[in-house]
Amino acid sequence: MAFLADALSRVKPSATIAVSQKARELKNQGRDIIGLGAGEPDFDTPDNVKNAAMDAIRRGETKYTPVSGIQPLREAIAAKFKRENNLDYDWKQTIVATGGKQVLFNALMATLNAGDEVVIPRPYWVSYPEMVSLCGGTPVFAETTIDNGFKLTAAALAKAITPKTKWLIMNSPSNPSGAAYTKDELRALADVLLAHPQVWVLTDDMYEHLTYGDFKFHTIAEVEPKLIDRTLTMNGVSKAYAMTGWRIGYAAGPIELIKAMDMIQGQQTSGACSIAQWAAVEALNGPQDFVARNKAIFQGRRDLVVSMLNQARGIDCPVPEGAFYVYPSCAELVGKTAPSGKVIGGDEDFVSELLEAEGVAVVHGSAFGLGPNFRISYATSETLLEQACERIQRFTASLK
Repeated sequence: MAFLADALSRVKPSATIAVSQKARELKNQGRDIIGLGAGEPDFDTPDNVKNAAMDAIRRGETKYTPVSGIQPLREAIAAKFKRENNLDYDWKQTIVATGGKQVLFNALMATLNAGDEVVIPRPYWVSYPEMVSLCGGTPVFAETTIDNGFKLTAAALAKAITPKTKWLIMNSPSNPSGAAYTKDELRALADVLLAHPQVWVLTDDMYEHLTYGDFKFHTIAEVEPKLIDRTLTMNGVSKAYAMTGWRIGYAAGPIELIKAMDMIQGQQTSGACSIAQWAAVEALNGPQDFVARNKAIFQGRRDLVVSMLNQARGIDCPVPEGAFYVYPSCAELVGKTAPSGKVIGGDEDFVSELLEAEGVAVVHGSAFGLGPNFRISYATSETLLEQACERIQRFTASLK
């Protein structure tokens, strides 16, 4: 009898966590490493949010909370969805979890049976297919291309749907590509979904507040209200509010689904940290001015990185609409020889040789299901980004 579960054979370790760990190890060995693998804002959590957490501690808000979250936070979530997304949810249709990952995992665990298919556009966030597999479902990948901005088209979605399809996972703005869907693009996808009533939509809007220029964010249940009864709209405070370590994700959806997720969470972790929940209340209800300030800084970083990467030999870097990632192609460099003598066979070789030669840690695109590309997180200072891009330019120029 095997000791470890068979399900583990279907799951790979997180490539983004692995890259960050490798960068830390090399730094500890004395190497000059610039790590651009982590999807974490370098801004501090706003003071009003930190103060709300300390006030909660002083009030004694340190006990177990309801599994689905404290009522003030669930009410703040419902108000946020109405205020910012024109979505009408009762607070009882919301759920709070220990980060967005738990929201997604609970939803999939509550709904997937063996043989159920989940459509995932690629490139995808590394955890989506692994979660589907762990929960007994089958990931089905819908193709995108650099030419269409790494966005799922109606034709590609229709091709991926079968009678076994239970979910479509949407992520806009996207990790890893930064691609964000316009209202018209969502409308086209919604029309396909209306023709397939068995397909639910799990929309990951974690980067909602990080879109640039004149781009206006929309979520799919807002664009097509007929889909609201089979949509789980997920979000969190990690990215826009620089609260990654507080571990608060949330979602709203049909009450039957929320109750099922509550039951799973009740047997898994129970409620999220009480102090972090009170901090999240302040994040959602309090002043929002810092969001625009941070977004402007991110946009400047995006523009710097895109410009410098497109000046690097053999690199093609599209301009993303949102998030804090770029997803450039290194296709022109495949087959060339690195200073070490190794031939670049694909994006994994490219990022490995880049780290060895120049000390820049990025994530290979094949980890996200689409290469030859690589992902850079520009959630760090312009000084470090400029140095990193100069190193990338030097490395690509050195390839023979």
